[in-house]
Amino acid sequence: MASATEHRHPGRSPVGRNPGRWRADHGTKAAYGFVGGYAVLLVLFGIVPLGYALWMSVTNHKGQLVGLGNFVRVFEDYRFLSAFGNVAIFLVEWLVTLMVLVIALALLLHNRMRRTARVVRFLYYLPGAFAGAASVLLWLILLDPVASPIGPLLELFGWQTFNEVIAPDNLPPIFMVIAFWTGAGSWIVIMYGALNGIPNEVIEQAKIDGANGWQIALRIQIPMLSRWIAYMLILAFAAGTQLFVEPQLVSTASGGQVSDSWSPNQLAYQFAFAAADVNGAAAISVYLLVISLGCAALVVFKARLFDKD
Repeated sequence: MASATEHRHPGRSPVGRNPGRWRADHGTKAAYGFVGGYAVLLVLFGIVPLGYALWMSVTNHKGQLVGLGNFVRVFEDYRFLSAFGNVAIFLVEWLVTLMVLVIALALLLHNRMRRTARVVRFLYYLPGAFAGAASVLLWLILLDPVASPIGPLLELFGWQTFNEVIAPDNLPPIFMVIAFWTGAGSWIVIMYGALNGIPNEVIEQAKIDGANGWQIALRIQIPMLSRWIAYMLILAFAAGTQLFVEPQLVSTASGGQVSDSWSPNQLAYQFAFAAADVNGAAAISVYLLVISLGCAALVVFKARLFDKD
């Protein structure tokens, strides 16, 4: 028998509350809980360290304000332009390769390999399971013509020894290959998922209008992936500017042939731990932050990343 409460309020639950409203309130509280947890971690491990680095970059070891003195001093260091130039070359090669091959492989996987998509996606993602140092150690073996299973291929390029392979001019493309091998798989999977989000009706209508596979990819699929591509470029650029493990291990393995300040992060490490100049290291980190934020803002505005459809 229905209770009196139910007879008096047929649109409410037995406890006198609207079930839909209760679920909405419960969902809102859960959302605040998730966002709140992230916000706490962001403050502790993002904003607080950032504020500390900014403070260290404008003070000396005695805590006295020096303005832009640290920035001028590290900029005038003979290793500064070389380190940033090395990473700039690496970033151009890395981002262009990432954008072209990730999109091409994701389209191939989505349009031509649907039956084997699960297996191929797993294979794409597998290299990302290696930790950064383990991945580089694996590549150190592969790049040694004496020990590498691809030694004959390396010898075709005229490289007989490991030191010849890791000559300074070869390092940006080598690090690009390592970065692509370890990180591209996850982006291929993400782009594949984004392609699955394109309505089938749009693709079918294009086929009815006579569009072939190339035209569908170039005029429909890639434009509809533009925001995902922009997102990928922002995160890949930020990760690329922090290049450290790869050149550090290669420098150690080469016995000093590769500079221990090849990248800005390595240079910051040298300032902080070899020269005990934490303020100079903080200034280098702020340089990287400003460059990353500036490039990210450019991509966001050009791609209209946050515009509403």
